[in-house]
Amino acid sequence: MDPLTLTTLLTAAAMAGWVDAVVGGGGLVLLPALLVAAPGVPLATALGTNKLAAISGTSTAAVTYARRTKLDWAVAGPSAGLAVLMSGLGAALAGAVPTGAYRPVVLVVLASVALFVLLRPRLGVVAQPWRRTPGRVVAAVAVAGAGIALYDGLIGPGTGTFLVLAFTALVGADFVHGSAMAKVVNAGTNLGALVVFAASGHVWWLLGAAMAVCNVAGAALGARMALRRGSGFVRVVLLVVVLALVGKLGYDQWLAG
Repeated sequence: MDPLTLTTLLTAAAMAGWVDAVVGGGGLVLLPALLVAAPGVPLATALGTNKLAAISGTSTAAVTYARRTKLDWAVAGPSAGLAVLMSGLGAALAGAVPTGAYRPVVLVVLASVALFVLLRPRLGVVAQPWRRTPGRVVAAVAVAGAGIALYDGLIGPGTGTFLVLAFTALVGADFVHGSAMAKVVNAGTNLGALVVFAASGHVWWLLGAAMAVCNVAGAALGARMALRRGSGFVRVVLLVVVLALVGKLGYDQWLAG
């Protein structure tokens, strides 16, 4: 790989780490960069290499949040444990499901998320502890640890964003604490998928390790910025990332190729 391409990938890894730490969606940055840099690479190999970088960044962000804020482990812990298994299942199925089969569904969901956040300006800005009932906790674990984790193993763009929205909408977390829980669960989804991709030989270890270093640096910076600037900042970044995801997936669906 030539130096310019490598530099571009490492820069993309740092940017992805920052985005992931604040609100999720770093795969929007890094996965396309990998596919452009190595156009002939199998999708599973790009996904596996991306997971190696991503797990380093999400783990760093999760530790940073855990040290500086109070995590709801009753929700995040079971979600993360279930996520390891479900994302592994998704990774095992990744080669069998064509991207075009679920892209329109993801587009509709993301557009609905953007509309939902815009129409509810107080969502996630202030915590709503009254939402945290036993039934909602179970629902959050099922949605985050099973549904979203399975999706992450399959392909993954926007996983962290979906997790943040799940925790804010279902258990009333503010965006900062929702993002903190999302990082714990996202580390679990990355681990489960990485194990499966690695077992099938779909990881570029040297490139992935180099990107991991940059991803960690971006993640540490992003987590500190989110904690320092608060939920309003995270909400703005969330909307930007969701709209960017809608644009990227819409382009892939109707204009690319």
